[in-house]
Amino acid sequence: MFTSSSFPKKVLIPHLLLSKLRSSKMNKITIWMILISIFVILQTTSSVEDEVKTSLINFIAKLSNNNSQSGLFSGWNSSSDPCQGLWQGVICDTQYNSVRKLFLNSSNLNGELDVGLLCNVKPLADSLSALHLETNMITGGISTEIASCKQLTHLHMSKNQLSGSLPDSLAMLNNLKQLDISNNKFTGDLPADLSRISGLTVFLAQNNQLTGQIPKFDFSNFELFDVSYNKFSGPMPDVKGHIPERSFLGNPELCGDPLPKECPQSLQDKNNVKDENNDDKSKSSSNNQILMFVGYLVLGLVFLFLIMCWVYKRMKRNEKVDGVNKIASVDDTIDKQPEAASMEYKSGFSRSEISVASVDESNLVSTSLIVLPGPVVNELKFEDLLKAPAELLGRGKYGSLYRVIYENGMNLVVKRIKGWAISSDDFKVRMERLDQAKHPNVMQAVAFYCSKQEKLLVYEYQHNGSLLRLLHGTGDTGKAFEWTSRLGVAASISEALAHMHQELEHDGIAHGNLKSSNILLNNNIEPCISEYGLMVVDHNQESSLLGDLTGFSAFKEDVYGFGVILLELLTGKLVHQNGINLAEWVNSVVREEWTVEVFDRSLLSEYASEETMVSLLQVALKCVDRSPEARPSMNQVAVMINTLKEEEDGSTSSLEP
Repeated sequence: MFTSSSFPKKVLIPHLLLSKLRSSKMNKITIWMILISIFVILQTTSSVEDEVKTSLINFIAKLSNNNSQSGLFSGWNSSSDPCQGLWQGVICDTQYNSVRKLFLNSSNLNGELDVGLLCNVKPLADSLSALHLETNMITGGISTEIASCKQLTHLHMSKNQLSGSLPDSLAMLNNLKQLDISNNKFTGDLPADLSRISGLTVFLAQNNQLTGQIPKFDFSNFELFDVSYNKFSGPMPDVKGHIPERSFLGNPELCGDPLPKECPQSLQDKNNVKDENNDDKSKSSSNNQILMFVGYLVLGLVFLFLIMCWVYKRMKRNEKVDGVNKIASVDDTIDKQPEAASMEYKSGFSRSEISVASVDESNLVSTSLIVLPGPVVNELKFEDLLKAPAELLGRGKYGSLYRVIYENGMNLVVKRIKGWAISSDDFKVRMERLDQAKHPNVMQAVAFYCSKQEKLLVYEYQHNGSLLRLLHGTGDTGKAFEWTSRLGVAASISEALAHMHQELEHDGIAHGNLKSSNILLNNNIEPCISEYGLMVVDHNQESSLLGDLTGFSAFKEDVYGFGVILLELLTGKLVHQNGINLAEWVNSVVREEWTVEVFDRSLLSEYASEETMVSLLQVALKCVDRSPEARPSMNQVAVMINTLKEEEDGSTSSLEP
């Protein structure tokens, strides 16, 4: 029921009726009037609830060509409740009993999309935050009524038959974080104001027929961005190195960096004139804002001056000269405070970020890194890192990542760790133990540097990206990520992680942050675990995501992280931190005995072994068990996965002629 979000907070009763209630002479007619009024209010509330049910039923009926009652959505009926009745694909807010998310992906829907049936019903429009319709055969387009669903954060419509132009009202979804319209038949220009959605982190529009110029997004915000294989034209926006070239391929009329095609001079001049006009408007607006700010500042200074005069006279009258001297002293101190060092770098590292002087405190040589044995680097110096051009790849809660390019063409990655309360001696011992526990599928540091303030690690740069990008369509390996490859990746990672756990068990060094973005692909497109042992796990933080893990081994948390990677390999879905948790969603689907619905449709279409996929899914569910004690060890996991791989390889070879 939708009682909490639908009922008014207060039932207003006229003052006259209240006074009659308090009177001892209240007659029967008054009582009946009050009862009838309450009945009407309750009926109105019920009608709002019925309106939401009716809207959802009509929405799924139109999506399924009126065949919803014979399929997965037979439970969607007016005699049950969307939240209490566990309607297929409906996720509710348990506190307010309102519909929050609709997961209708991979549901064999072949009808027409009508978002107005959802967004024109106010209680539903005010609560709906996620709409997933990907991997169906839905036709139609996105109507302007989408703007009424202002709470939408996730809108996924990929792999359908949707067409038409995108409405300008799409840009009014200010809370939108992920928009996926890829692999459809959309035409026309992108809404010009789409770039104003400040929280947009995922935008996928590849494989459509979109035209016009690409809006000037803030590309530094994007985790995933892809507009390849459309009909975009004109000069490229300045992506500032945040988006790779492959995200714009397949648009023959696009030109400019980072694409190899240069723009004609006439097109550049036209674009420059347009930018100048926009700059003039921006400058005019900016000037007005500056004048307004200066006016407020002058008023503030006058007001402050008056206060200071009043304070001075009062203090002089009371002969508190010492107090005046203290104020002057404070002012002098403020004036002499140094400005904070900038943390943004266009080229090279800054001594304000990496302190050379701090090396002496750790008894290390100030001009050298500690270079570990290996063929990658030889006699690498600390000063070389400071002088070489450096590209900022990312900045997170626990540190920053830089790509360093040397004159001889060598590419390295430097990981700067911050906020880790570990002594230099302990850090050195830890790195030496990690170097001793080698495995071909675990990236080894080639050098490291530690002092009281700074801790740096140097790795060889991997050009083929991460498993995250390969899984979700942004990889550039030249190969389709088929079932055999996914099973091989799972086996390689499990063996490498089991080896590291066994070697480092007595040292208590687990990975601590295992996820698909930390699985990199080497030159042979083989998976390598990166950043092993570079994080001390915060149990209090993890408990909110993985259940109550306080007091349990970090190795079991690695098992959980590996289980989530298995679920990504099997489902092809992203792990949404702000949306529904992938492990929870898979568990809910399996409980409803719709196990086959969790698998990536591309795997089923290539006739992958459904029996092996189900077996691997069972392994994954054991790994993500909410109780750490119930999870298997990584050695047990590796044995189970290798057994499945051997059986799969055996059955494949027996089918070959």
